[in-house]
Amino acid sequence: MAIQKRDLVRVFVKGGIISPGDLLKIIETAKEFGTDYVHFGSRQDILFPVIEKNKEKLNETFNSIQTEYDVDGEEYQNIVSSYVAHDVMPKTSWLAPHIYHYVLDTFKHRPKFKINIVDPAQSLVPLFTGNINFIASSSDNYWFLYLRFSEIGEKPFGLPILIYGFDLAKVSKAIEDMKPLENNMGYEEIYKKLLVDVPMNTQPIENELIFPDGNFPYYEGMNREAADKYWLGLYWRNNQFTIKFLKELCNLCMETKIGKVSLTPWKSFIVHGILEKDRLSWEKLMGKFGINMRHSALELNWHLPVLDDEALELKNFLVRALDQQDISTYGLTFTVKTSRKIVLFTSVVIEKNVKTNENEPDTFNILYSKDFNPNLSEYFYYAKKVTREILPPLLIELSHMYYDQLDVNLKKNNKKDAERQQSISDSIYQCGNCMTVYDQQYGDEAAGIERGVSFEDLPETYSCPLCGSPKTEFEKVS
Repeated sequence: MAIQKRDLVRVFVKGGIISPGDLLKIIETAKEFGTDYVHFGSRQDILFPVIEKNKEKLNETFNSIQTEYDVDGEEYQNIVSSYVAHDVMPKTSWLAPHIYHYVLDTFKHRPKFKINIVDPAQSLVPLFTGNINFIASSSDNYWFLYLRFSEIGEKPFGLPILIYGFDLAKVSKAIEDMKPLENNMGYEEIYKKLLVDVPMNTQPIENELIFPDGNFPYYEGMNREAADKYWLGLYWRNNQFTIKFLKELCNLCMETKIGKVSLTPWKSFIVHGILEKDRLSWEKLMGKFGINMRHSALELNWHLPVLDDEALELKNFLVRALDQQDISTYGLTFTVKTSRKIVLFTSVVIEKNVKTNENEPDTFNILYSKDFNPNLSEYFYYAKKVTREILPPLLIELSHMYYDQLDVNLKKNNKKDAERQQSISDSIYQCGNCMTVYDQQYGDEAAGIERGVSFEDLPETYSCPLCGSPKTEFEKVS
C-alpha cells in the first residue's frame, strides 16, 4: 500500500537545528514504528511514515527530548531559520550562532502560523515562506517583520519598525492570539494593535532591507569553513534517508564532539564543524554506505512536495534531459507544482495544468520570478499549456535569459553602490584640526543635533565636540 501524506508523523525541529543525540532518538522511534527511512521537509522538519499512530508511544519519546510533533495534519508549524547557512554563505555581521539559539529558545508556544527567522545575506533559506517572517537588519539583534497570510500570489507586508530579537516570540504569540484570519484583520490593523497591546523594544528603520541576489549555492560534499574545520552537505535523490546510515552518522557526530546537525529547506542536511583530524572518519563513513557526494548542481536546486511521486518523476525527466544537453542551471532554483497547493520559493516554476478531459495530454505552464529572485514574490508566465517534451528546450531558453540578465543587474548594482558611496561621503564632514567626523546619519547627540540633520543645516555656532574648532574648519570627506 502506498504511503500517503496523512500517514506521516511530522517532527518539529525548531530552527532546523538538532543535536545528534535527539536525531538518534527520533530515527530509532521511526524504526520502532516499522520504517527504514525518514524524509526531511521543506520547513526543516523530519517526517516518517506510520500506519498505526500510537500517540502514547510517540509522546513518551518526544517528551523526553522536549520536541513537538504532529500527526493530525497541519494545525501546528515548525519554525524555520537560516542557521544552516552559517559558515556556508555570507552572513550579517552580528548574527552569530548563539543569537539564533537565544532567539529560538524564547519560543515556548507551539506556533500555528509558519514562522521564519532568516538572515538576508544568504540565499540557501528563503526569506518569505512563513506567515510571520523575521529578517535580520543591519542593527545588532533587531529584525524586520514581514507578514503574509495568503501564501499564494501575495507580496509580504513589511512593518515600519525593527523589533528586538528577544521580543520575536512575544510578537508572534500576540499575532496568533489576535486570530487575524478569523477576524478578517488587515496588516495595518495588526500593526496598530501590536503597538498598543505588546510592550516591545523597537527601532525605526534606517536602512531598507536588501534582498540577497538569489544565486543558489552548491551545498553538497565536504567543504572548508573557518579555523581548519569542514562542513558536510548530504542530499538523496528520493528524499528517503536510511535509518541505518543516519544512526551511524549520529554516533560519529557524538564521537567527534559535533553538537549540531542542521536541516535545509531542500530536503537535505549539513553537518558543521568537522575537524581536520576527523575528516578521514567521515570519508570512510560515506564510502561504507556508498554515499554519492557529487550530484550535479542540476539536481540540488529543486523543491518538491514530500511523497509526490509525479513531481519526482517529472523532475528526474527534466534533470536527465538538461544533463544530456550539458546545460548549467547554477544559481537557479526550480519547483514542480502538481495538483497540491504549495508555497512558491524558487526562481522557476513548472506548473501542471488541471485537465478538463481525461483524454487530453498533460500540459504545463512555466513561470519565473522577477529578476529570477524568488524573494521578490512576483512571478511571470514564460510559457503556457506546453507538453512535457517541450519543457526541456524552454527551460534551456529560460536559463540563457537568466545568465543574460545577470550582466545587466551587475552593472545596475555597481552603479547603485557607487551612488550609495557618493551619498555617504556627501553626508560626512571632518574637522581639519583633530579629524573628528560629523556624519549626518548619526547627528551629534551631545550637542542636541538629531540624526538626519545635514552639515549645511547645522547652526553657524556649531563647533567640533572634541577640539572646539568652528564649523568653518570642517571639510567634506571626498
